[in-house]
Amino acid sequence: ESDTASEISFQFQRHKKTPSTGSHSSDMASVSSVSGSVLSVYSGDFGSVDAQGTVEFALDYDEKNREFQVHVSQCKDLAVVDEKKGRSDPYVKTYLLPDKARMGKRKTSVKKRTVNPIYNEVLRYKIEKMVLLIQKLNLSVWHNDPLGRNSFLGEIEIDLASWDWSNRKLNWYPLKPRSLSAVNGVDHRGVMSLSIKYVPPGSLGKWPKNPPSGEVHIWVKDVKDLLQLRPSGVDSFVKCYVLPDTSKKSYQKTRVIKRDTNPVFNHTIVYDGFHTEDLKDACVELTVWDHEKLTNHFLGGIRLGLGTGLSYGISVDWMDSTQEEVAFWQEMMLAANEWIEGLLPLRSL
Repeated sequence: ESDTASEISFQFQRHKKTPSTGSHSSDMASVSSVSGSVLSVYSGDFGSVDAQGTVEFALDYDEKNREFQVHVSQCKDLAVVDEKKGRSDPYVKTYLLPDKARMGKRKTSVKKRTVNPIYNEVLRYKIEKMVLLIQKLNLSVWHNDPLGRNSFLGEIEIDLASWDWSNRKLNWYPLKPRSLSAVNGVDHRGVMSLSIKYVPPGSLGKWPKNPPSGEVHIWVKDVKDLLQLRPSGVDSFVKCYVLPDTSKKSYQKTRVIKRDTNPVFNHTIVYDGFHTEDLKDACVELTVWDHEKLTNHFLGGIRLGLGTGLSYGISVDWMDSTQEEVAFWQEMMLAANEWIEGLLPLRSL
């Protein structure tokens, strides 16, 4: 299906850079206190059992190997998931927040039919100490269900900036219900300020059929409060595609703004080849990335479209705009030749 959709192509001929009006200085001290959205961190069942019990673990940083180590020892008095059989099949999972995708998850083996599992396993992350110190460790316990959704049994979240690294002993910690940030679905990744405009075919007059096809103008102004993934800040840029076209013709990007969690881009992109009816089926995807030598890291993005789940009659997962994004796109469709201003939160896509 996606192959069929990608055959639909617009003409992407030019983009312009508006001179920057300056840049906010990044505040190195103001590391965001975001704990990440535990709802987005996990896919599983939160509501079936109440969190209870304790977990024993120790943290260490191996300077020689530049490795963060989580020594997971055991758990006690976990909640029972299958009450008929009186059993739970628990395992422990860890993430480094705020950007769970950057370092990935680690997990222990599954211990069957016990609420007092013993693991004695070490979960390892290759990470520089300075980067580690602006992270939070999220450690959670889950019941493994191979046929359905795993059940959440409790968690603990530790701010590694304030951790006592001289303490390498195993200690017991109470497991807590999912955090308030999870209940509220908080996943703050920053806010993008932008304007968009649709110019219908032939609407500018002057020459016959000027422009010959419709144009969508996207003015990326700035982004505030990006995730800071390392102490020096973030080197960010914005990518743009008009889906369903993911070809090189569709791809545009801004310049990289270095060491700034509040980058000012002032970059305008113009896509032509649009007919008015295409606006129902196309989606402008803007994503913000942290630029690094080996690989770029996704920071957040927005999708501007009608959010119908369909593109040219085909079901697609990227037509998933939020209510705010849909309203912004609809306003542009209704006001031809006018710049529509917006302030939209970045999200995981």
